Amino acid sequence: MKRIVYLPASMVVLAVTGCIRLPEGITPVRNFDLQRYLGEWHEVARLDHRFERGLTKVTATYSLNADGSVKVLNRGWNAAKGQWSKAEGRAVLIGSSQEGRLKVSFFGPFYGAYTIIALEPKRYSMICGPDRSYFWILSREPRLDPATLQGLIAQAKALGFATEQLIYP
Repeated sequence: MKRIVYLPASMVVLAVTGCIRLPEGITPVRNFDLQRYLGEWHEVARLDHRFERGLTKVTATYSLNADGSVKVLNRGWNAAKGQWSKAEGRAVLIGSSQEGRLKVSFFGPFYGAYTIIALEPKRYSMICGPDRSYFWILSREPRLDPATLQGLIAQAKALGFATEQLIYP
């Protein structure tokens, strides 16, 4: 009987921690400063996912909560519905505060990985999730200069991301 009780619990732990894992071969940025990361970011490129499908003019705004966690507000224009779509979540640092590695939740106790793999805080950020199917390039401005964007795409391709499938909202 004990096996029946422990097996489901261990499966839940594995499922939850598996969602915040670091993909093999991916290293979070070092010397990360959360304060410099806060503010508004514009989505320049992404891999497609159902939760953002059809959205354009996508932004992510990060601000500090009273408890030290990060409030995440994602917003995008849904042209098919003629309205803005938004999702509010919460993120917390994983491990060292000097690493660009967080876990983010939009659904209660379930967290997903948010790993910053390239960063120039006043210009751009490149992020992945728990595996290579989650990927974003963000910019402080609605557009990123073409040379920088191409450099980030080349870096992402070298890391194994499917850059030929990127969407540019």
